[in-house]
Amino acid sequence: MYLARFSYDLLPVNRDRALQFIQREVQAAQQKGLNARLLVPLTRGDGGAALQFEVELTSLDDLEGLRHRAGPAEDTREWMRAFSEILLRPPAVEILRVQEAEAGAGPAA
Repeated sequence: MYLARFSYDLLPVNRDRALQFIQREVQAAQQKGLNARLLVPLTRGDGGAALQFEVELTSLDDLEGLRHRAGPAEDTREWMRAFSEILLRPPAVEILRVQEAEAGAGPAA
């Protein structure tokens, strides 16, 4: 399994609007059967993201479909443009592979 994490940097004044945009991403991903969530950091280091969107993928091929997750192409372009207007920089994207624990493997003594 893989996780795709999108980190957004924005001004505090735009937080509520950004939450609406990201919630739309979460709902669209969930409608496609993906496990997705909005992450709100309680603490963050210097330069850390204000908000994050995370989605689980079974295959890296699923990543391409994320760009088309919010609906028809024209609608998606419009809300992505509106969202980008409040971002301080393009979102940082991390792709992580989830390492499953091996069966029977316990802590080393």
